[in-house]
Amino acid sequence: MNLGVRLVLALLHAFQALPLALQAGVGRALGALLYLLAGSRRRVALRNVELCLPELLPHERRALVRQHFGWLARSILERGLLWYASPERLKRLIHVEGDVGFAERSERPVMWLAPHFVALDVAGQATQLFQTRPVASIYQAQSHAGFDAAIRAGRSRFGNGALFTRREGAVGLVRAIRAGHAFFNLPDMDFGARGAAFVPFFGVPAATLLAPSKMARSLDMVVQPVVAEILPGGQGYRVRFLPPWTDWPGDDPIADAQRMNAWIEAEIRRQPAQYLWVHKRFKTRPKGEPRVYA
Repeated sequence: MNLGVRLVLALLHAFQALPLALQAGVGRALGALLYLLAGSRRRVALRNVELCLPELLPHERRALVRQHFGWLARSILERGLLWYASPERLKRLIHVEGDVGFAERSERPVMWLAPHFVALDVAGQATQLFQTRPVASIYQAQSHAGFDAAIRAGRSRFGNGALFTRREGAVGLVRAIRAGHAFFNLPDMDFGARGAAFVPFFGVPAATLLAPSKMARSLDMVVQPVVAEILPGGQGYRVRFLPPWTDWPGDDPIADAQRMNAWIEAEIRRQPAQYLWVHKRFKTRPKGEPRVYA
């Protein structure tokens, strides 16, 4: 691990010891700076909001994206808290709502559907802190080996998590699910047309993975949605374990994807500034359609 990576990780480790309210203030200030400096990501976020929330006026879109960068910066800086703070401190800061113990009691394997809000990592830690069933998830491997190792260590530090990279494929994941792991599934990113269908997302065709529906059906899984959010100041975080879906998956994976996207849309409208707008959700286009991003 080179000096730069060690320095960043050391700063995150030191930063997490500060009161959360102070961390939040630094995060908001960093977010304001990133909004000014990260021009390409700012343009992506503005374009996404323009497509998904067309009812907003231009100044309202800019205000929303400015808020988003504040929450995004907080999520980055507070990663140190999730990776290094004691379990006792995290349990005080993470406020869990709903049936967090559902997976423990379920006789069938469980899939948690967790869309990309900025507090996504908080939800991942909550699944390991507040219930005892082992957890498996897929993550995007980082190009820098040092950061990749830090992410793996931070996300699995409680001893009951298994991580698989997308390059590794689904074999290890399926094996873990059959061995008793619950699957923490992130279903709402654009990974290309392979294994996806173009399903409306706020009325815009979006390459949407069919794997959640197909996997849930083939492995007889119960699906429980999970949504996390960062609370203002030093109040901590909220993770909502919602009631399991009783009629999902169905017989049609595309219809399931439509329902999943509609649910994510509703959750975004609850806390629009905390959705991951900087991701190019509409990067893959149907054949013949123009690009969305300049």
